Amino acid sequence: MDPDSLYYRDDLALVHHLGFGLHADATAPGILALLEPVRDRHGLVLELGCGSGLLTRHLLDAGHRVIATDASPAMLELARETAPDAEDIRQVILPADPLPEADAVVSVGHVLSYLDDEDQIERALTAIAGALRPDGVLALDLSDLRWNDAWKHTTASIRRSDDWVIATEYSIPAPNKFVREMTTFVRNVDGSWRRDDERHENTLIDTSEVPALLAERGVEARVASAFGSETLPTGLVAIIGTKRMP
Repeated sequence: MDPDSLYYRDDLALVHHLGFGLHADATAPGILALLEPVRDRHGLVLELGCGSGLLTRHLLDAGHRVIATDASPAMLELARETAPDAEDIRQVILPADPLPEADAVVSVGHVLSYLDDEDQIERALTAIAGALRPDGVLALDLSDLRWNDAWKHTTASIRRSDDWVIATEYSIPAPNKFVREMTTFVRNVDGSWRRDDERHENTLIDTSEVPALLAERGVEARVASAFGSETLPTGLVAIIGTKRMP
């Protein structure tokens, strides 16, 4: 995959940090409740796809030790500002990069869905299961095949603030693919505007098959409609599990 289609560059990272934090805020209470046993034993949380550190901030404020990771250098720079008290903030590119052992693995924003194909998603899930310590907690979201049903009648959107604009075109090139083509405009300090374009492709899978895959790796997991009481978008599901004791 062309790296530019996978990693958020500076302007898109900034726009998402400033205008798209609602998902992290909405999922945080449910995830924190799931992770209470990990916090009580002073366990280590590995966050995949931390973005600009918005969920990381919730985890740290709740008393967790966190290693925050992302593929995007621009996102990691923002995360270092948002969550400077994390145990570590580092680049991890799935599914190839090794993962540190942890007592919990969390990820929101359908991070694994950015991978090229189902095989890469399965490899990433296998790596996550291997990184979980016994009795460790798994909490991540994934885009299901039903995701495209929710977007099939939406072709474009625009969001704006005083200092940025993002225009997005949506397409569905295949039943298991969802594409966003995004143009950002960000105001410079002199009042002029700069423009950047990014194309992001998501891979959708049958998430009902994920628990069986994880069970083979020692993780008892379930597909849920949410982490807690929040409402996830149609086609976005929560995968919640625990690593079995040996």
